Parts: sequence; C-alpha cells; structure tokens
Amino acid sequence: MTQTESETAKQTQAETAQENKPQRVLVVGGDGYCGWATALYLSNRGYEVAIMDSLVRRHWDMELCVETLTPIAPIQQRLQRWKDLTGKSIDLFVGDINNYDFLSKGMNQFQPEAIVHFGEQRSAPFSMIDREHAVLTQANNVIGTLNILYAMAQDFPDCHLVKLGTMGEYGTPNIDIEEGYIKIQHNGREDTLPYPKQPGSFYHLSKVHDSHNIHFACKIWGLRATDLNQGVVYGVLTDETGMDELLINRLDYDGVFGTALNRFCIQAAIDHPLTVYGKGGQTRGFLDIRDTVRCVEIAIANPAKAHEFRVFNQFTEMFSIQDLATMVQKAGTDLGLKVEINHLDNPRVELEKHYFNAKNTNLLDLGLQPHYLSDSLLDSLLNFATKYKHRVDQNQILPKVSWRR
Repeated sequence: MTQTESETAKQTQAETAQENKPQRVLVVGGDGYCGWATALYLSNRGYEVAIMDSLVRRHWDMELCVETLTPIAPIQQRLQRWKDLTGKSIDLFVGDINNYDFLSKGMNQFQPEAIVHFGEQRSAPFSMIDREHAVLTQANNVIGTLNILYAMAQDFPDCHLVKLGTMGEYGTPNIDIEEGYIKIQHNGREDTLPYPKQPGSFYHLSKVHDSHNIHFACKIWGLRATDLNQGVVYGVLTDETGMDELLINRLDYDGVFGTALNRFCIQAAIDHPLTVYGKGGQTRGFLDIRDTVRCVEIAIANPAKAHEFRVFNQFTEMFSIQDLATMVQKAGTDLGLKVEINHLDNPRVELEKHYFNAKNTNLLDLGLQPHYLSDSLLDSLLNFATKYKHRVDQNQILPKVSWRR
C-alpha cells in the first residue's frame, strides 16, 4: 500500500468512526455538579443533549439547610441562558428515574444513542446520617440504575451506558488497584475476575451494587456499558460554565456534600483553620472537572462493544488529605491569607495510613490530556472562595455525621 493509499484508508476509518459516534446523549442527573458541566460541554461539542433530573439535589440542600458557595439559578433559567449565548437547545425532562414509566417515556421521546448516568445520591456522609438516609441512598441509586438497564434492554439495546462509578468502590487494599478486573491464580488455575470491592460507606456500597447489576445486564442482555470509577473532582470552571454567572457550577463545602479540597479553600478564605480529619494520611485519586467532561466524551466516542462491561479508573493524580491541606496553606499564604491547619478526630471509620496505588491508563491511552492541580488552579479556587465568602455558613463547615453509632 502506498503512503497516499494508507492516508486515504486512515481518513476513511476516521470518517467511519465519526459516523458511528453517538450523537444523541441523555445526561441523567444533568442539574448536578458533574452532570451540568458535562451537559454543557457535550452540547458545545455538537452533540444533541437532553437532561433528565428530578432536581432532588436542590431539595436535599434545603433539608440540610445548606447552600453551595456559588449561587445556582433554576435549571430552566440556566438552560435558557445557554440557548441565548450559544443558540444550542438542551431538552429537559424533570422527573425521577425510579419512576419507570417516566424514564421509559422520556427515553422514547428523546431516543438517546448514549446515556451518561450521574443521577445518584453521591455523598458518603449523607448515606451515613441515619437509617432513613442509608435506605434512601441505596433505593435511589440501585433502583434507578436497574430501571435504566431495563429500559435499555426493552427499547434501546444498542445504546451505550456511561455510568459514573467511584474509586471508593475499591477501598484501600494493600495491593495495586487495577482497572476493574484482576488476574487471579489459585490452586493451579487462572481467571480474570472483577477486582475485589471494599466500600467505605452505604453510598459506596450502592455503587458496588450498581457495578454488579450493570455487569450482569451486559452479560445476559448484550448491553454495552462503561463504568467510570471517578476520583474526587475539584474545580468550578469549564469553558462552558465560565461563559456567564448564570451557568456557574456548584462549589459545595459543607460537612455532608463538600469535599476536603473545597472545604480547605473556603476555610482559608474566611480565616478558619483547615480541618484535617485524623492525621490526614488518607490517600485518594483526584481530577479536574475539565477532565471529567473530557473523560465522558472519550467514553462516548469510543463505545463499549455488545456484552462488554468496561471499567476506566478516572483520576489524574493521587494526594493525601494532609498533602491537600499543605498545598492550600502554601497557596493561601502566597495570596496574603493567614492559613493554619488543625487536626480533628476522624468522624469516618478508615485507615489513617495505608498503601494506595491505582492504575489509570485506559483513558490516557484513548487520548486524555490531563489538567493537574497546580498553584494557578488553587489560586482560582481561593479566588472563588474569597469572592463568595459572604455566602459561607460557618455552622456547616465542621463534620456533623459520624460513621460510629
């Protein structure tokens, strides 16, 4: 084959891949932190997008008497502003995916070629408040995902499910964490099996149940799915959410839905000591919200095969909680803030120090070019925290939920 013929063949392959790429994407949970950024990103990239959301996340804020640091407009107002700015429409289906009739009707109306599933209760502390919140979390998450699987099997067997999992499914084993599967040799025999799970909350347990249910549905019904085991996400801005204040994303800092990094940045902005749980030796995977949306697109553009349940570990860096506190302290000091670090009794039941080495090559091999947590990004988070510090409720900063009964 000549060089010209080779180039022509590659171009034909690329065009075929583009033709096969799903164009209609349903973002379940598209009013939430990851879902909102993803819906706008995909819309801006030329996908036809619909959001399906019960808006219950806003209800939980009211229940807990907390607010995101950044002011969030009603979903209808957000979508109208997006259309005004870009000329692109995003369809909206307001309802609960635990209601199968609503889910099925919405899917049949929109006719998705891919489903991005963020529509779950995502807080470990929320799931540990009491029995009611544990039951709510597992019923909401497991039943909703089962409904999606049945709707796909019934009417959309070729649709590709991109499901948000969590690195927390794995726990902190004393061996390397592989991407979803591990090769086992036992008594002279060998097999490749799902990686053992050691979840640390009733929330993380719900994600494990999801993974098993999706894997089973792919095997018996020929569905195709990608599980994105995501680390802790940080950042407010993507190209799209930064277009207008009405499009701004959430920045949760409270003891139930807030992340440690968010909490540290808000504490630094209001001259409150950074609150490290225990000794701060707990290590986790982290990634920028800009990488979250890109990873989702990569998964959509490179769909799993029929009967295939893929697992991608979706993070770019690993830090201990003490590492994060030290980084925020340095960045805050450089900005003229007085930043101290305090250690609190850990309300969670987890190892203070542990081995943690997770693999994350699949998404990199498919083209992810990561953003890394840097001084400039910390400056951006600290600037957001300073801009909106008048909205901080200091009563919500310290932990209120204990894993111990």
